[in-house]
Amino acid sequence: MPRYVILRHELPHSDVRGLHWDLMLESGAALRTWALDGEPISSAEIAAEQLPDHRLAYLDYEGAISGNRGFVTRWDAGDYRLENATQDEVKIVVRGTRLNGSLTLSRQPGETHSWRVSFFPVPTSG
Repeated sequence: MPRYVILRHELPHSDVRGLHWDLMLESGAALRTWALDGEPISSAEIAAEQLPDHRLAYLDYEGAISGNRGFVTRWDAGDYRLENATQDEVKIVVRGTRLNGSLTLSRQPGETHSWRVSFFPVPTSG
């Protein structure tokens, strides 16, 4: 199964983006990447920006990013199963250390890089 990672990305104070979470999905020899405005911990939609593909090394990396681009810490990691993928929507099922459920990325109408992310956890038996 392909892997995913979510990195908590702290940027320098001078950067306008500020704190965000990088969702990275293994896809062949690269990681498809989105910068999320918040933690994907509830069924609330989160704004996201699609970024250029990243190197597979980020699946295991934590630490400073070169070029004074901040610091990343692994927030979650695991594997995923692709349910459906089109140009405007990606649906996956994730199984990680924090997340276990369905995650949907939907491109905003008429936008190139603006997406929305929804996470629906698998109910746990109590």
